[in-house]
Amino acid sequence: MSAHAMPRIKICCISSREEADLAIAAGASALGLVSTMPSGPGVIEEALIADIAAHVPPPVATFLLTALQEAEALADQLARCRATVLQLVDHVPLDELRRLRSRCPGVKLVQVIHVRDEQSLEEAREVAPLVDALLLDSGNPGLAVKELGGTGRVHDWTLSRRIRDGVSRPVFLAGGLHAGNVAQAITAVVPFGLDLCSGVRCQGQLDLGKLNSFMRVVRGVAG
Repeated sequence: MSAHAMPRIKICCISSREEADLAIAAGASALGLVSTMPSGPGVIEEALIADIAAHVPPPVATFLLTALQEAEALADQLARCRATVLQLVDHVPLDELRRLRSRCPGVKLVQVIHVRDEQSLEEAREVAPLVDALLLDSGNPGLAVKELGGTGRVHDWTLSRRIRDGVSRPVFLAGGLHAGNVAQAITAVVPFGLDLCSGVRCQGQLDLGKLNSFMRVVRGVAG
């Protein structure tokens, strides 16, 4: 009898077909493809995002990470990149989310919540009914140069657990996850999925050893 269900694993900052293949072979069920951002790692050109997305076989999901906040611009970018999921890393107004849903009815929407304080819980509750999942990360959109992901920092998992318990949507946990802390993270938050970038990389490149170590720990926790 397992203590926890096996979380879905999303490997972010994928930069080539080869990295996509490596992540999928290790057991990833989703890949993150990063478009233009104000800061952070893993940004690639839209043409490369489209190429990798076309290369990835179903049922593996391709997440387009985007900092855009307006429905029309988001829909146009998605049409260029052809990913299966839109990961909204900045705040998108509720009216824009409704427009986006009507423009892209078959596309999954995942809203990032940057977990910092009680306000993060309110943001999560407000937006959850309009999206398909939430992703809890450790950025800071309030800075002059916004941090919208890829910080490698761990946030307060007790807040993440409260968000997870307070919404009716699946929750992905991100922020500084690696083989040494993921068992504790799963126990603390019990997320639907785990999202990681720096924890399975060495000098920016996807590292097979780190990736396999991470997956071994996750499978061990799941029993």
